Amino acid sequence: MRRGRRLAIDVGDARIGVASSDPDGLLATPVETVPGRDLPAAQRRLAALVTEYEPIEVVTGLPRSLKGSEGPAAAKVRAFAEELARKITPVPVRLVDERMSTVTAAQDMRASGVNSKKGRSRIDQAAAVVILQNALETERMSGSPPGECVEVVV
Repeated sequence: MRRGRRLAIDVGDARIGVASSDPDGLLATPVETVPGRDLPAAQRRLAALVTEYEPIEVVTGLPRSLKGSEGPAAAKVRAFAEELARKITPVPVRLVDERMSTVTAAQDMRASGVNSKKGRSRIDQAAAVVILQNALETERMSGSPPGECVEVVV
């Protein structure tokens, strides 16, 4: 397992959830929810978080269908991740499968007593935590970085 903090983002149309790991890659915790409607402003905020947290990589959830295929939402996330990768070079951006992360996050929040109306902005952070925790576990088990690295094209 590589040592170093990671950031994870759950990209949605309205909001972007952000989570961070500890430097040992053991635990993912929520950071904040970034408004997602103004993409340039969202990209700037995420770049500022990268500067602040100094991660070894940014893990981005890639939405796939239950069968594993990619649709329009995945294409949007890929484009978002490519733009982010250009802004935060040399920090790599990795795309990881995020199937069921929001569902899992919502179930976890309901189980802890947070109602859905009050928890809307926090659910995106919780989904980012699920994405990051899964990525950390994948790396721990495989010994390799999770997902696929976004290639920066200049």
